[in-house]
Amino acid sequence: MCGIIGYLGPKPVVPVLLDGLRCLEYRGYDSAGIALAQDESIEVRRSAGKLSHLVDSINEDPLEGKYGIGHTRWATHGRATAGNAHPHRDCSGRTVLVHNGIIENYLELKRELAGEGHHFATETDSEVMAHLVERESNGDGLEHAVRRALRTVQGIYGMVLMSANDPGKIVAVREGPPIVVGVGDGEFLVASDVAPILPYTRDVIFLEDGEIAVIRHNQLVFLDRKGRVLSKSPARVDWDPAMVQKGAYRHYMLKEIFEQPLAVRQTLSGNSIEGRIALKAPGVKARLEEAKRVQIVACGTSWHAGLVGKFLIERHAHLPVDVDYASEFRYRQPVSDDSTLTVAITQSGETADTLAALREAKERGATTLAICNVVGSMATREADGTLHTHAGPEIGVASTKAFTSQLVAVNLLALHLAELRGTLSRASIMEKLTALKGVPALIQEVLARDEEIQRIAKRHYKRNGFLFLGRGVNYPIALEGALKLKEISYIHAEGYPAGEMKHGPIALIDETVPVVAIATEDLFAKVASNIQEVKARGASVVVITDVNPEQLAGMLDPAQDSVVQIPAADPFLTPLLSVIPLQLLAYHIAALRGCDVDQPRNLAKSVTVE
Repeated sequence: MCGIIGYLGPKPVVPVLLDGLRCLEYRGYDSAGIALAQDESIEVRRSAGKLSHLVDSINEDPLEGKYGIGHTRWATHGRATAGNAHPHRDCSGRTVLVHNGIIENYLELKRELAGEGHHFATETDSEVMAHLVERESNGDGLEHAVRRALRTVQGIYGMVLMSANDPGKIVAVREGPPIVVGVGDGEFLVASDVAPILPYTRDVIFLEDGEIAVIRHNQLVFLDRKGRVLSKSPARVDWDPAMVQKGAYRHYMLKEIFEQPLAVRQTLSGNSIEGRIALKAPGVKARLEEAKRVQIVACGTSWHAGLVGKFLIERHAHLPVDVDYASEFRYRQPVSDDSTLTVAITQSGETADTLAALREAKERGATTLAICNVVGSMATREADGTLHTHAGPEIGVASTKAFTSQLVAVNLLALHLAELRGTLSRASIMEKLTALKGVPALIQEVLARDEEIQRIAKRHYKRNGFLFLGRGVNYPIALEGALKLKEISYIHAEGYPAGEMKHGPIALIDETVPVVAIATEDLFAKVASNIQEVKARGASVVVITDVNPEQLAGMLDPAQDSVVQIPAADPFLTPLLSVIPLQLLAYHIAALRGCDVDQPRNLAKSVTVE
């Protein structure tokens, strides 16, 4: 969840590290620090709080080096203080490291090392590794000291290290959290994500678990756990470096909301060829045809996409679908076998719980597919097949364009399974693909209502609680709308199936609780009854609907209620449209409340530790 960056090359090091940390701050923003190597010494600078505090410190007292590493922290062990910020040092200060992950047996190791005379300066688990490397160093190279030190470590880690005792070298190692090496023209970068590498090169190599990268000037070597040299080649990332820039938008989240027509269009074009779904699953066609059930595993927003996928796959492919929180999947002895298709949905491809669920399903014999936004990520390498979403890098912590791209992907998967199983005719599949291709233009129509949604936000931004209601395939969108509002505005919000309102949530309804109701044509009469029930209890209502506004006449009070019109579409495509006003509503409410929209408190973009 933390952000890691390292650079070895001809460019001035400090700007590269700070720019990289800016790209990574969405992964953690409790504290930040950098370490610079100069000949045979290393200087470290750290600050608590946002990255801007570290930048101010460096501007006031500049430092220089030939190569270096940096880190932006999301605190796990130890308070968010300058003292606990990375990089961490050994007793001599000559070995430094940055770490993403958790060392589970750090207390045991800390007691052992303290007994040997090592002195600890922080409350973190990460510092233990610096002292372990110090203990294991015998002059044969930093990478070998790291390899020996890791024999005693239990947990997960993405680490990058330097040592003044082995100058001109950066060492990176992975066991769980991602580590990516960028291969440029006479320069190398190492990071926890692709984004900070893009301004310098699109050629990247993802480390596998247990692998070590040894980076020197003009030399890059990979080792396995036993120190054997590995052969690895770069993959080409097709993201444009401009995608990680905010441009004229106030926040990344707003930019990414408005990028959704492009993200949907790219996901469609990247996964369908001449009217056929181009699933990247060589050799598993027969197993997909023979699948008797589908399991979807995901976390957070991706789980909501999975719920929409359940409706689509059951409707089109006539397969039963279970949707599990990936974080719970392993702990209930899931029933998976060779007749099961397990679909892991993950934006980053590195979400710890989702990867664990994917591996559990594979061990039980299931065929596995990943729906993922990052080419070359761990999920795409471990799954039997992949549907790549083509949303481009998403910097805002609250997912928007990645979610709509996932909705497109589950639509395509449902159609692909329907074609393999013969549950939809070729003509029906072509008709539905054609409708999907029209969605970007329809999303553009919804985005054009942004000013109208801003006015609704101004009416409600001081409220302390919201209820979101939806039915059928739009029930997961009610959940997603509530999650977006909670994530970035810190307002308590709940999403419910509208039919469940009378089974408890209606007790919360009074004039202080706005109700956001998704009332699309397919189930309009049912949701309209729920709207009447909350109106009878004094609630103000925001209705997201594709019906003629006349059908709402007499039901709403223009002085306190609002209607956001979305274009009419196939009922199973309405989630792609109904979610847009909810994203904009959450964004504008959070902005009006003065919240940090792109970096909401306590959250990080990619959850790579359990």
